Amino acid sequence: MGHCRGLEEKGFVVFSAATAKEAIRILAEQPSISVLFTDIDMPGDMDGRALTAAVSDRWPPVRIIVTSGMNKLGAGSLPARSRFIPKPYDPSAIVRVIQDRTAA
Repeated sequence: MGHCRGLEEKGFVVFSAATAKEAIRILAEQPSISVLFTDIDMPGDMDGRALTAAVSDRWPPVRIIVTSGMNKLGAGSLPARSRFIPKPYDPSAIVRVIQDRTAA
């Protein structure tokens, strides 16, 4: 979870979830969450695309950042106000995108 440490070092409060269902539980318990960063490929019966749809429907203000090394998504493949960043990516780029999303 090196990305979590890097984000925490930049002053973000980070919650980590191993599955989409766990992410939804955390979002329900932590209403202050403003950004979701997820991979498309996730363990469990719900992938990152299904997670982004669920979060967009239930928590419209949450900004969503999606990544994948296997899939490429166009703008129409994600909910509004979402952003796709392909792997490999520079971790500092993720920090910048999150800073931009939380400032908006």
